Amino acid sequence: MAQGTVQVTHTGTSRWRRRTGEYASLAAALEAAADGDVLTVAPGTYRENLVVQRSITLRGPEGAQGSVRIAPADGVPLTVRASAVVQDLHVEGQDAAAPAVLVEDGTPELLDLRVVTRSASGIEVRGSARPTVRRCTVDNPAGLGIAVVDGGGGVFEECEVVSAGQAGVAVRSGAHPRLERCSIHQAAGSGITVTGEHAALEAVGCEIYEVRGSGVQVTGRATAHLTDCDVHRTTADGVTLDTDAVLTLADCRIHDIPENAVDLRSRSVLTLTRTTVRQFGRNGLSVWDPGTRVDANQCEIFDSTGDYPAVWVSDGATAVLDSCRVHDVPDALFVLDRGSRADVVDSDLSQVRNTAVSVSDGATAQLDDCRIRDAATGAWFRDHGSGGTLNNCTLDGNRTGVIVTKGADPVIERCTVEGPSEAGVYVSAGGRGSFVDCRVTGSAGYGFHVIDGCRTSLRKCRTERCARGGYEFADSGPDAGPESGPQVEDCSSDESGGNGSRTAPPVRETAVQSAPHSPGLLGSIPGQRTAEPGPPAASPAPAEPARTSQAVLGELDALVGLDSVKREVRALTDMIEVGRRRQKAGLKAASVKRHLVFTGSPGTGKTTVARLYGEILAALGVLEKGHLVEVSRVDLVGEHIGSTAIRTQEAFQRARGGVLFIDEAYALSPEDAGRDFGKEAIDTLVKLMEDQRDAVVVIVAGYTAEMERFLSANPGVASRFSRTITFGDYGPGELLRIVEQQAEEHEYRLAPGAAEALAEYFTKLPKGPAFGNGRTARQTFEAMVERHASRVAQLPDPTTDDLTLLFAEDLPQVS
Repeated sequence: MAQGTVQVTHTGTSRWRRRTGEYASLAAALEAAADGDVLTVAPGTYRENLVVQRSITLRGPEGAQGSVRIAPADGVPLTVRASAVVQDLHVEGQDAAAPAVLVEDGTPELLDLRVVTRSASGIEVRGSARPTVRRCTVDNPAGLGIAVVDGGGGVFEECEVVSAGQAGVAVRSGAHPRLERCSIHQAAGSGITVTGEHAALEAVGCEIYEVRGSGVQVTGRATAHLTDCDVHRTTADGVTLDTDAVLTLADCRIHDIPENAVDLRSRSVLTLTRTTVRQFGRNGLSVWDPGTRVDANQCEIFDSTGDYPAVWVSDGATAVLDSCRVHDVPDALFVLDRGSRADVVDSDLSQVRNTAVSVSDGATAQLDDCRIRDAATGAWFRDHGSGGTLNNCTLDGNRTGVIVTKGADPVIERCTVEGPSEAGVYVSAGGRGSFVDCRVTGSAGYGFHVIDGCRTSLRKCRTERCARGGYEFADSGPDAGPESGPQVEDCSSDESGGNGSRTAPPVRETAVQSAPHSPGLLGSIPGQRTAEPGPPAASPAPAEPARTSQAVLGELDALVGLDSVKREVRALTDMIEVGRRRQKAGLKAASVKRHLVFTGSPGTGKTTVARLYGEILAALGVLEKGHLVEVSRVDLVGEHIGSTAIRTQEAFQRARGGVLFIDEAYALSPEDAGRDFGKEAIDTLVKLMEDQRDAVVVIVAGYTAEMERFLSANPGVASRFSRTITFGDYGPGELLRIVEQQAEEHEYRLAPGAAEALAEYFTKLPKGPAFGNGRTARQTFEAMVERHASRVAQLPDPTTDDLTLLFAEDLPQVS
């Protein structure tokens, strides 16, 4: 068969056999062909606009796929209006206003087509057409990849959109295709978009990735159902729903998304089943607006790469999580705004850096049979009108189990808080809440800590092994009315780990703590009436004697280097001590501002000196406890207006009587602040430092230049911090001394020549911004110990010297 000709084979036995033969053009062959004929096209380029209107087979030669090019100058290269078979063609179009392949009618089969074009769309299906499209490839950097419109349908199997100037697959105007095992990537718009009432899409086993818009977009009353699909590596949201859209995701995987993994608004409805969402830059699920709803069953949301809540529900939306797991995220679930609601059943929230469940601005959360583990805060009901229920939940290993503040009023029933590092339950700032049949065990702080006279209800609650006490009800203040304070009924404690148990009286009473401290036993709280005297409270164990200021200064002097820092601290100590003596003598004492700024590189001992400074002030009677509470931006700055002030107040309260050490404080005032809430933390801090000036010493720390920006962020900041102490970098000799101390502490010795090699090593070590100073010295020692172990492990019978001596060869290489 000559190149550029068409072989037409008539498969019937009738008198029309004369149609068999070769034709000089495709148009002539198509004109002569009838239903059932096979048109085999010879290799070559055909500048014709083909229209297939009969049930024929149009194909390229076997074994030469892609050798037939259909490439007219304009218009639609290939139009199919019948139940034909079109196979093994290479289609090229140049008309930006027309598709490259247009299917308008019938149930044709398009097999192994390669569409390389710059058209309005690569393949377009419309009207009553219901094609089966198999193993076809579309490369259209100028327009849509595949468009199914105006009621069109059909099945696309194992097809690939390798590039698209707009959406990879667009479904609109009542169309309803099905995609099976298709791949869509390199689209300039959404991977798949489904738009308009009665438009619907079903996709099974498909992959959407490397698109410059959303992976899947469903809008305007359209519906879609995705099963066993992957959506990943988008530049916008992974999945977007808007305006009454309905989407079902079953056994899908959404990951590596820089924005929201799933975002839905305006009365859209999403159902997820056995779907995983991971590695997302903003929210895993972002749910907005009244009538918008998410139902997730047996799903997993984890491994956030940003600083946003994994599940965000706001503006009256609803989210339901049933048998789900949310873990390794900054915050797990945030529910905001009146009318917003989250229902969580039999789910796990774990490895949460900040708050697992946050309820604010009048929203509601209902958690049943859930487990919350390893979070800074298990559940936080933040403000007036916010509430809901925690029922039969376990909160394990969190810093604080439940926080209730600012008029929030949740119901907590049959819940267990295990091993909190600060408090099981903390209620403050007018928070309320009802706690029924709840238990706090193994708290490093209090079991239930209720301050500010909050009218919290406790019924049938119990605490066990709480280090500071089972219950602490702080002073309501002189203006508190008779109805202030918690209401307590049938609660008990094991006396913070003692052998007996104490039980509150069966009559419901208002318990008001009138002394600043309580022994932690509910039965012996002052102001709570008892029917008859209970057993005497156990005498508190004698406290360990505090060190004198001179003893602490001795430890400071023993630190390597820091000569100027030691002089500054001694000068402060002397000023305070002399001021005390002048006051005793009836003389005026100079005012000493105790808040400090520490500047310098990481690893220069700032945290250690802050701890010793607090202990010195406690020894001098300036601070009550002298303990150190270390925080950074993530501990102080919240996610929305108002939450930052609460976090900052909480940190200040924890540091009461001691030192609040804010590391990298400059992060609270970023250069491009915009709507950043760091300024709110600074403003709150300045006010607290003024209102409670004698309660807490605040030390802010960070790089020298960045701390200058911090001090200028608020007019009151610089006036609060009148003294700056600069921590200089350690020299090679000082780093050597730190390694020698580490070696002595761990029973190692430096072999002859090792000290000189260490000094040279520290001299050559690059001093970039990541240089860790003291931390670098410790890491160097650890590296030497590891190399020593690798060397000595090979010896059959090592001596004591072998086991203890570190040689120059154990040093790591300078990178």
